Amino acid sequence: MQDLQSLLGALRRPRLLVRAARYGAADYRRDAHLPRLMGPGCPPRHAAALLRLLDMEADLDASRRDRAASYSAARHVEVLAAIIGEARLRESAAGTAV
Repeated sequence: MQDLQSLLGALRRPRLLVRAARYGAADYRRDAHLPRLMGPGCPPRHAAALLRLLDMEADLDASRRDRAASYSAARHVEVLAAIIGEARLRESAAGTAV
């Protein structure tokens, strides 16, 4: 099983999606965005949230690759922005804990 940092590092997506997600991640607020994406049962820890977000993103990416009619680029960008935001929050929390 790969660790979380390896999973994040191995994520490869189209440049336009990543660029849009980076802009969205600049305004990321965990308390506002996570409940909207995950529903009421949001995980309190960054790692658990990241794992769920990565699962959601994998499903979205499969829909994108299959050219599914249900695919939403906006939703994909939201989830990618949340992944970037959560990774940054996790990194900063780990930096202050040391």
